[in-house]
Order: sequence, then structure tokens, then C-alpha cells
Amino acid sequence: MSSRTLSDQAVVARHGWVQAVATVLGALVAMGVTAGLGLWAAGASDLPDNAFPRVVAATVVTAVGGTIELSGNAGALADTQAGLTVIPLSVTLVGALVLGAGFLRPLRHRAVAGAAELAGWAARIAVLWLLTLLGLAYGARQTFELSLGGDTLADLGDLFGVSPKVGFKTDVPLTVLFGLLWLAGVLVLALLVSRGAALPARLLRFQESVRPAAYAMVVLLLAYVVLGTVIALVVAVTRGHAAETLAVVLLGMPNLVWLTLTIGLGATWNGRVEGPFGLPMPHVLDEVLRSSDTAALNLRTLAEHDGRVWWLVVVDAVLLLAAAFLMAARSPARMRAWQHAVHMAVAVALTVLMICLVGRISAQYGLSVLGIGDLGGDLGGDLFLKPELWAAVGLGLLWGLVTGFLGALLARPVRRKGELKTG
Repeated sequence: MSSRTLSDQAVVARHGWVQAVATVLGALVAMGVTAGLGLWAAGASDLPDNAFPRVVAATVVTAVGGTIELSGNAGALADTQAGLTVIPLSVTLVGALVLGAGFLRPLRHRAVAGAAELAGWAARIAVLWLLTLLGLAYGARQTFELSLGGDTLADLGDLFGVSPKVGFKTDVPLTVLFGLLWLAGVLVLALLVSRGAALPARLLRFQESVRPAAYAMVVLLLAYVVLGTVIALVVAVTRGHAAETLAVVLLGMPNLVWLTLTIGLGATWNGRVEGPFGLPMPHVLDEVLRSSDTAALNLRTLAEHDGRVWWLVVVDAVLLLAAAFLMAARSPARMRAWQHAVHMAVAVALTVLMICLVGRISAQYGLSVLGIGDLGGDLGGDLFLKPELWAAVGLGLLWGLVTGFLGALLARPVRRKGELKTG
């Protein structure tokens, strides 16, 4: 073992807690600022009872896989129902990038790292992240009192002393569990993506096939986010609605663009939007989802409203081919085209699976006083969006095979000779 490697390990051992604190604190600040600005742009700063900080905490909790429970209370003569499942993926992405960068920093420019060293470094971050999750979980709770308006429901509320309330709180055990799983996923993905990060000697043989594909998928997902953000900003400048656009960019841009990625592959999402709820997406998507009780969201149904959606296929083809080219260019020269195709197919399929799992949306709220209101109408709504999962994964496999093979052929003239560097 070289003297530099020993020195690096000594630095990590001696100052590991300081670096871990900086990493976790940096991720928390980045996620909090992103969530706070997005919620401010969405108008959440006007919430009563100084609830804004707690709503920001709840947003960060959901961004790392935590669970927020909604509750309603309108007295003995009324009934309420509420539920919400959504991940603000812009906040998730910011946190993952900061955590990943902080985790990799001490591991740069080294060929090999011991398993014990990696485990110790990850454990420091995990302990601090656990404390962060507990703080967020206990801080993310609030109750709001709702107005019944000026109609019959308001009169009944005054007559019978009904004061409807809705609130939220964190499911602490589930938040800790899923938050730690999220952290583990981020750290593992960071090791897979970074070509310069050290690995234990026993894992070096896997980096030639895994690291180029993982890197290409991360670049692909980030490219969609950048492209979507640029388009959103152009639309905001030319058509207005700057605050709403900023809220979408800071809270849910990956939710939107990664959804369109799967639709461009041919995938179908089923959903419904009714009542005051809406989705952070172009009008045509919202229009399709309001067309029936359960609407299919795919290229065919969208094209019935706007033929320009077929350009999604072209965008997917170009960006997937670019990702396949990048994967092949970072792989050993001896690797054959069919191997690239298999690696790309598996990578795209897993990426689509991830999008389908984190991109689901469900929200509902209803209020009824003495049976009037019917838990819907003006005082309620229902929204859900879920994919046809295995069909989408199968389409990802097919697209990956084709683009992986073509990308390998395109990369032949420019690919470096010899083995992939590990240092």
C-alpha cells in the first residue's frame, strides 16, 4: 500500500466526523433551501400559524422517502378524509447530488479502498443522517383550520359548531427506515457512478460493466432535468406565470420530465384528476387525465390533443443513443457490441423501474357535513397517477438493447484502447 493511500486513510479516520457533518449539513441546507424557495413560489408562505417551516420540513421528509400522514377532524356531525403520496423529486435530486459529492470527496484519486474504511465512512454519515431524520420527523407536524365558505355548509357549520381541521404529521418509524434506505441507495449509486472513487479490491472486477452504465443513466436523467428546466424558463419568460414555473422547477421538475421520458418510450400511465387538484405538467396532460374516471396517459391519447407529443419519441431516441455512446466510450475497448447492448438494456430497464416507483402520485381530500358535500365537489378532490409497471420496464429493455448496440458501433472510432482506468 502506498504512503499516499495510508495518509488518505489516516485523514479520513482522524477527520471523518468533521467531513461527515459537513456532508450531511450541506445536503440538509441544500434540500431545505430548494424546498423553501419552491414552496414560497407556490404560495405556501401565506399558510397560517407560522406553518411554513414545518411544511418545508415535511417536504424534505417526503423527498427522502419519508411518510407524511394527513388527518382531518370536523366534529361528530361531519366526516373528512385525506391522503397524499408524492415525492418532490427536485428536492430529492439536490440532496442526492450533495450527499454523493461529499461521500466521494475523501475517496478520490485512489485505486483501492478497504471495505472497513468504506463502511466506517458510510456509518459516520448514516449516524448523522439518522439524527437529521429524527429532527425533521418530529418537526414536520401541523394542523390547519379550514373555512367552509359562505354556502349551506357554512351555515350548518355555524349552527352545529363544526370547525373542520386538517393536519399532517410524520410517521417516524417509516421515515427513519425509508430515509436510511434512501441514503444507502445514494451512497451505493455514488460509488457506481464515479470512475475516480476507490473500491475494495474484490469489487474492482465489476466496475468495467457497471460503472459506465450507471454513469450514463445518471447523465441521461440529469440531461432531461436540464432540458426541462430550460424549456420551463423560456415558457415563463415568454408567457408569464413565473412564480408557478419556479415552483415546478424547484419541487417537481424530475417528476415531470422523467414521466415524459417513459411516455416517449411508449409506456402508459393511468390516472385521474378531479376537483381543485392539478398536476405540475403541461395543460394537455392535465386535460387527458380529466377526460374520464381512469384515463390512460400515453403517446396515443396525448396525440389526440396535441400532435407535437410525437417529438418525445425523437428526444428519447437521441438522448438514449447519446447515453449509449457515452457508456461505450467509457468501457474497455475489448467489450463487444452485444455486451454493450445487454448492459444498456439492463440499465435503462432499472432506470424506468425507478421512475415508475418514485413517480407515482396520489392525493385526496373531502369534507361532508350531515351528508352534504359528499366528500367531494368544491370541498374535495381526487388525484392519482400510476404506471403500467412491467410493460414500461419491458419497453426500457427493448430500447436499451437497440440504442446500446448502435451506441457501441458509433463509439468504435473514438473509444480508448485498453482497460478502463481505475484511479
